Amino acid sequence: MLDRLGQSGDLVVRDFLLFGRYEAALIFFSSLVNQEQIQEYILKPLMDRSAGHPGMPDKLADMSHYIWNVAVQVTQGTTEQDLSALPPAIVKGQLILLIEGSSEALMLDMRQIDIRSVEQPQTEQVIRGPREGYVEKLENNLSLLRYRLQSTDFRIEISPLGTRTQSRVALCYLDNLADPKLVAEVMRRISIIHTDGIIDAGYIEQFIEDQPLSPFPQVQSTERPDKTVASLLEGRVAILVDGSPFALIVPALFNQFFQTVDDYTERFIMGSLIRMIRLIALAFSLFFPALYVSVISFNPELMPTDFAVAISGGRAGVPFPAVLEVLIMEVSMEVLREATIRLPQMIGGALSIVGVLVIGEAAVSAGLASPITVVIVALTTIGSFATPAYNTAIALRMLRFPLVLLAGMFGLYGVMIGTILIINHLLFLESFGVPFMSPYIPGKWRDWKDTLVRAPLWWMRRRPSFLYTQDSTKLPDSVPGTYIDQILQEGGETGERFPTDHDPARGSRNQ
Repeated sequence: MLDRLGQSGDLVVRDFLLFGRYEAALIFFSSLVNQEQIQEYILKPLMDRSAGHPGMPDKLADMSHYIWNVAVQVTQGTTEQDLSALPPAIVKGQLILLIEGSSEALMLDMRQIDIRSVEQPQTEQVIRGPREGYVEKLENNLSLLRYRLQSTDFRIEISPLGTRTQSRVALCYLDNLADPKLVAEVMRRISIIHTDGIIDAGYIEQFIEDQPLSPFPQVQSTERPDKTVASLLEGRVAILVDGSPFALIVPALFNQFFQTVDDYTERFIMGSLIRMIRLIALAFSLFFPALYVSVISFNPELMPTDFAVAISGGRAGVPFPAVLEVLIMEVSMEVLREATIRLPQMIGGALSIVGVLVIGEAAVSAGLASPITVVIVALTTIGSFATPAYNTAIALRMLRFPLVLLAGMFGLYGVMIGTILIINHLLFLESFGVPFMSPYIPGKWRDWKDTLVRAPLWWMRRRPSFLYTQDSTKLPDSVPGTYIDQILQEGGETGERFPTDHDPARGSRNQ
């Protein structure tokens, strides 16, 4: 059995006398367990030589049962007679107790791995909302979900994945809410994954998405437990992997990637305004360079005369055509952005600001770019930063380059052709059987309440229809939406005050 584990430096085989009578041994990896707890709760009671062991069996066949029920103080454990199953259990952090002459081995769960504490999410920061983010340990992440979703319908199914890593994958959903067909489809796609290692949740995303060649993601990733719980309450399914601080949410639609927690924690007027600004930034990041190239190269008559004269004066010394100029600046900006991400945080912040200023000013002074081009590229970059989902922002950055090339070859017609192709591709996509552009196409009025704008929470009384949930009601129609609605329904006045100690009509609270 030990031959399969090899000559590992952290492999410990501790021989001792069980109750001073039987030869026994503990086998474990010291890097996966807490040795102090082993000494206190396992070795100390098992090596006790005193006669105070009531009910100790005379037969070794019953010794494992006696040790588990009387001697050791461990929450999880089991017995195993198949010796071939012991090495994989030791690798996972199990402690194996072998007794000479006994056909059973006792496996005790003593796994303990040091992890970082729960911190604020780095990629999904909000102004108003929870500050908790996932960590790498699966148990901690599941506890964050249980803390926020204290429902008896909450189901967690854990299974190993990866022939060598045996990474634990947790499938989370609400039993009486999520569509059973959706849950079965997610389980089916996960079960057909046959690879030797799953290191992160991103590995599973690439195996289960509908269209791997599409630039748009069809699986949403998040490191926020509150966002995961909100998706579960809508009828979606979440996937978590041991060792990954991200959760996968399916199905994921186009509209989800431009929503943040701030949209719902703030009042609906502010949330709608912020969302519309975010969508405008989306249009900036995707179409602005292409429109600039097409107007400059093919349709300058569309610009006001004074503006056209100012632009041509700034481009007087530039030796490149507009399309090549924009492509050079865009590639330079992408290289700078990637370098900023990979550098240490303190250095990267300084480089992003100083680099843009220095490179932009130097390019204009050297005649490699016009001032208006630098402004266009800067606005485009800022617009891409406003996209909440990082993978969606990358997709928009990828599509920006073919749009610029089409604009440089065909002008506004090229921009129109590229836009039509992008829209047709979005209409073709699906995420676990749900159209990617839902609820826009096909659409229902009740699903449009959380799209371009965010309607008040008391208006969104039903869950999205395209998820086919078992229970579509979020807020019953008979329940008033707000305090004002309740007062009007009761026929009272809205100016009624709370009772105070000095209110003569109600009396004193101290009475």
